[in-house]
Amino acid sequence: MAAYPGGAAPHDERERESAGSLLSRLLSDASALVRNEVQLAKAELRETTSNVKEAASAIAAGAAVLLAGVLALIAAVILALAQVVEPWVAALIVGAGLAIIGLIMLQTARKKLDFGHLGFERTQSSLKSDARVVARRT
Repeated sequence: MAAYPGGAAPHDERERESAGSLLSRLLSDASALVRNEVQLAKAELRETTSNVKEAASAIAAGAAVLLAGVLALIAAVILALAQVVEPWVAALIVGAGLAIIGLIMLQTARKKLDFGHLGFERTQSSLKSDARVVARRT
């Protein structure tokens, strides 16, 4: 036997093929693993989407029933007030009161949606800081 640098004999041809085969199988298995993970993610996404659709339908049905209940309560308030004043005046009073409450709610919500205060102050500050750093380095 001849001496080899480093003291190790080279692998014979079968071992090289075996190593190549192992590497090929490793890549194939890794590819299959990634495909399986993607399929699992897709299945979970379909399941989650289905659950969200069911929940949204239940919420819509609940909201419709709630709206019917609120309208019935409003009618009851109008009928009770009609015992004291003319029915049209009772409806006018209740309608005006609800309209005022609705306007106040809309104004409050609109103030929260003011485009100057959408909550991106930190992002804007960070972007400006990054721009200054880049400008200094160039």
